[in-house]
Amino acid sequence: MTYEGWITACEEEDIEEEDVIRFDYGDRTFAIYRSAKNEYFATDGYCTHEKFHLADGLVMGNHIECPKHNGRFDYTTGEAKRAPVCQALKTYPLKQESGLIWIRIN
Repeated sequence: MTYEGWITACEEEDIEEEDVIRFDYGDRTFAIYRSAKNEYFATDGYCTHEKFHLADGLVMGNHIECPKHNGRFDYTTGEAKRAPVCQALKTYPLKQESGLIWIRIN
């Protein structure tokens, strides 16, 4: 479902605390995160190093660890935090409404 540039990504309960899920839209893919503080974040889905999907990675605090080479990003800012990654992830605004998580990808 879309509404004024916002796209429904998932339901709030689809993501456990301190976890990540994959969200695909058209030919693009994203990673949607839920923090321990019950906040939601979104980044590009693929690691900037070798294009492995981050939804298969490990969430540790505010970091996501890529499953391929263990590079890390801060998923709240997209900042690269540990080699071999050196290029930041793009982040996207999210909002919660009526139990749904909405993402703006444009």
